[in-house]
Amino acid sequence: MADKGYFVHESSFVDEPCRIGAGTKIWHFCHVMQDSVIGRNCNIGQNVVVSPGVRVGDGCKIQNNVSLYAGVILEDDVFCGPSMVFTNVVNPRSEVVRKDEYKKTLVRRGASLGANCTIVCGVTIGRYAFVGAGTVVTRDVADYALVVGNPARQTGWMCRCGIKLQVEGEGTRCGSCGAAYRMHAGMLTPA
Repeated sequence: MADKGYFVHESSFVDEPCRIGAGTKIWHFCHVMQDSVIGRNCNIGQNVVVSPGVRVGDGCKIQNNVSLYAGVILEDDVFCGPSMVFTNVVNPRSEVVRKDEYKKTLVRRGASLGANCTIVCGVTIGRYAFVGAGTVVTRDVADYALVVGNPARQTGWMCRCGIKLQVEGEGTRCGSCGAAYRMHAGMLTPA
């Protein structure tokens, strides 16, 4: 049963059972399917589909024209840009049913997925990672990594606040918010 205190536009459908957190807004022409979970204080834009079994954490922003297919898990505070795409089968064919082959895609806390990017199923997008607009992600993305291109390649590091970091040597500090980071074994972590 859905929690009280959320908004669903009259043009949208919410199938039962599902769970929707307080403060969440679901806008025009959306379909939230059974057995899905949407956390508190989310904003679900126009024309979004949330498939059965999908999990969306608190504070997520799902922009217009995004389909969250079975197997997708978004942790808290994830941003999905307009018309970005998730897949759930590696080798789809119309005439071959592969529902038992759906792959899990995990988007960790605070990650941003730019407009029109594609996330191929079976990958993990790291905490506070940033996937640039139009990028095609075919393998895991590290925490705080900035990836762009087709296929995605890492071109830098991002602060938790969303500003590109200038990493030199073993550490750096964000020029905007002042957060400190250090490099260890090729990975960026908060200091």
